[in-house]
Amino acid sequence: MSHHYSGPDFTCPQDDARVDLCDLFAFPKPEDSSRSIVIMDVHPSMSVNPERPTSAEPFAPEAIYELKIDTDQDALADIAYRVRFSPYENGAQSATVRRIEGPDSAGTGDSGEVIIEDAPVSTGPEAQVTQAGDYRFFAGWRSDPFFYDVGGALNDFQFTGSDFFADKDVCSIVLELPNSELGATEVGLWHRTMFRADDAGWVQVDRGARTQQVTFLIPNEEKEEYLGGVPADDARFVGSIAHTLEHAGGYAPEEAKRLAASMLPDILPYDPTRPVAYPDNGRKLTDDVGDYLVAILTNGRVTEDKVGPHDDFLSEFPYLGPPHENRTEA
Repeated sequence: MSHHYSGPDFTCPQDDARVDLCDLFAFPKPEDSSRSIVIMDVHPSMSVNPERPTSAEPFAPEAIYELKIDTDQDALADIAYRVRFSPYENGAQSATVRRIEGPDSAGTGDSGEVIIEDAPVSTGPEAQVTQAGDYRFFAGWRSDPFFYDVGGALNDFQFTGSDFFADKDVCSIVLELPNSELGATEVGLWHRTMFRADDAGWVQVDRGARTQQVTFLIPNEEKEEYLGGVPADDARFVGSIAHTLEHAGGYAPEEAKRLAASMLPDILPYDPTRPVAYPDNGRKLTDDVGDYLVAILTNGRVTEDKVGPHDDFLSEFPYLGPPHENRTEA
């Protein structure tokens, strides 16, 4: 059963759940609209591969977790926030965050100015929050904020309102920052994970912004190419997504191409001065992206999965609810 998996055949990239991206959120801080909250969720808490269960280690120390920011609407990064994690030892892990601006932000590597160092990773129910200058940071296990009736989707979209994700966890990276650090009023956001290959240096293994787009709309044989690509080159996938929409939703060819083109590049637009609503501007934790996805996949024949937002969100940073399991001794 699918649980965010973005790799071919509903697997995790590199067969490693720790680098499997789930969801991206961006919204103004509720108490202060001059600041923004960006959340990158990774590491779904269950695996479809019994030979490779998900790890008690929250994040991969041999990986880079990166937020990309496009400030001039060319679908290339102008600012990047790069997060590296220490090895997981004695049930503990820490994070270092770097910020890089300019041409190098579109490349690979772990360079950049250190803005947060040795931030503790939360493995239990209490959120360990790090304050560093104008930034606030959290990383660790949290209750999965995604809500969707997966069983109903697999049963020809016959929804019963059973939320598959109600008791699932993810690993979240949450960054609070001044809007000025986004580099522009209107920006484009996406996240990616990179893995260090022995001979090839850093290799991108996952990326995206629009929820479940890779999972359901990119053909299986093209998933690895898509995950390794950049938004600036996404027009090459219009035909593939259109083909999926024709067969899954019964769209006419021209309508399928028009809709596919509107989904690319795979970037989340965000302007903190305007109301937030997915997919046009950012994404709140309560945005019902499941209904949005269902309507697309069924060409409007079904418009809801009867599942609503979770009730465990916090009223303060990091806003995500505590994990369902205490994983400190996992």
